[in-house]
Amino acid sequence: MPANEERPPLNRRAFTLVELLAVIVLVGVLAALLVPTLEQGREAARAAACATNLRQLAAAALSYAADHGGEFPWGMRIEGGETACWDFTTGAGGKVRPGVIWERIPECANGRVLQCPSYVGGSANWRGDPYTGYNYNCSYVGKVEGDTVVRDRPALPSPIEVPARTALFGDGQYARGANKFMRAPDPDRAHDGSGSGIRSAGTQGFRHRGRTNVAFADGHVESLSTPYRRGSEGFVSDGCGFLSPDNSLYSLAK
Repeated sequence: MPANEERPPLNRRAFTLVELLAVIVLVGVLAALLVPTLEQGREAARAAACATNLRQLAAAALSYAADHGGEFPWGMRIEGGETACWDFTTGAGGKVRPGVIWERIPECANGRVLQCPSYVGGSANWRGDPYTGYNYNCSYVGKVEGDTVVRDRPALPSPIEVPARTALFGDGQYARGANKFMRAPDPDRAHDGSGSGIRSAGTQGFRHRGRTNVAFADGHVESLSTPYRRGSEGFVSDGCGFLSPDNSLYSLAK
């Protein structure tokens, strides 16, 4: 083509408004399909991290028992004027430091192992302690000092007939938030005579896409999907419930 000859104009057709709107709608539909998938993936990762945390809590409790004549940690007791719980010890002025379980987990320097990554709630924990979203079986395994029952100590591993079906730790949650003391649904004067109000605060949170993680006394962790509730006693709370309709997954004897 000679240098002085004009080139033909390029055919640059702009998008019409209809085409632009169609592209925007298509992008919106793809995003709507993609976001739930991404969130499901994130929650799956959080649930897996939670299961790892609970496995470490169970290992720490079993290690404690091995070093204390077979006796599991207390749920709560008063020692030298301090309130010593399984997770935190609260001293003078409300200062909180690591408890017996926390001290046995090397990765727990910042307390993260004690925090369920999926738990979102207020600070409704016992006596204003930091809330973590995990609770410890204090109906049968640990013991809360002052509970008026026959037993006066935490459980020993030897009376646990089926460790693989006896809960140690789980995703604690009830209507008002977090509580660190797991409770069985039915009172048991030999082990746990707490009233319905205390038991209603010891339920589990089914917050991992409708499932709850539980660490059992043999050290393994399971994900359970059915929350059992006691509506007549005020135990109904969305996303919360007991692990079994009776005390079977909490009790030492099967």
